Amino acid sequence: MQLLVYILVYPILWIISIIPTRILYVLSDFIFVLVYHIIGYRKKVVIDNLKLVFPEKPEQEIQSISKKFYHHFCDMLVEAIKSLSISEAELKKRFLATNMEEIGKIEKENKSLVLMMAHYASWEWIFILQRYTSLKGHAIYKPLANKYFDALVKRIRAKYNTFLISTKETVPELTKSKKKGELTLNGFISDQTPKLHTTHHWNEFMGIKVPVHTGAEMLAKKLDMAVVFCKVKKVKRGHYEATFNTITLTPKEYKDYEITDIFMKLVEEQIYEAPEFYLWTHKRWKHKDKVPPEYQ
Repeated sequence: MQLLVYILVYPILWIISIIPTRILYVLSDFIFVLVYHIIGYRKKVVIDNLKLVFPEKPEQEIQSISKKFYHHFCDMLVEAIKSLSISEAELKKRFLATNMEEIGKIEKENKSLVLMMAHYASWEWIFILQRYTSLKGHAIYKPLANKYFDALVKRIRAKYNTFLISTKETVPELTKSKKKGELTLNGFISDQTPKLHTTHHWNEFMGIKVPVHTGAEMLAKKLDMAVVFCKVKKVKRGHYEATFNTITLTPKEYKDYEITDIFMKLVEEQIYEAPEFYLWTHKRWKHKDKVPPEYQ
């Protein structure tokens, strides 16, 4: 069944991907009408999240942010499809780094690094940045249910020297790289909600106590890797800029969870600047009523 779905769907996605970008965004506008006005995909989740973290904002502003978010959400959808066929030259024009030299400084220190980022603006096209560094790229991800589409996504990323590894593979794979003397750039999208039984730390995020992922910090300490925050900004439709902020070159000098807390504060600042570009469809605050006594 998985193969049949892949055979039927892939040609459609490929045809969509080769549509000129300006027309692709017209398609995005059509999808917006479908998703926002007709289907109402996760609208309650989005509105509830916005009201929770912005209690001071009037209803009209909440609705405005929500509408802008869905426009951006649909843009991200067509941009993900565009990844199938987009040329390297076009991708370099559309996703820029303002200070790639920051990564170069760490490389000169002969260190690997953990790159922490959020579900903000764009995370689909960031792999093009591998073209500007000799570091071997890893992106930690959750494998897709359909193994054929999963293999496809891996092939797309591998074109630019980025290799997807699952959470379970992360420690053995990166330990192996360290033993071989490889310098690596390891991307973590660390703003999601961890499972409660795997939670080690809680802290405030947008004013609400939530469980937070600590894996990136723990791995950085275990393998003595620098930690860098990647802030992605949407400059205009279809164009993004990434800016790198080195949190530390010496993670072992920080108390447990201190690096994670710094990361979450940086994500907050990003959201406050332009909340419409955050992934509000995710149930980020679903465990807010389950805070352990020691964190209350």
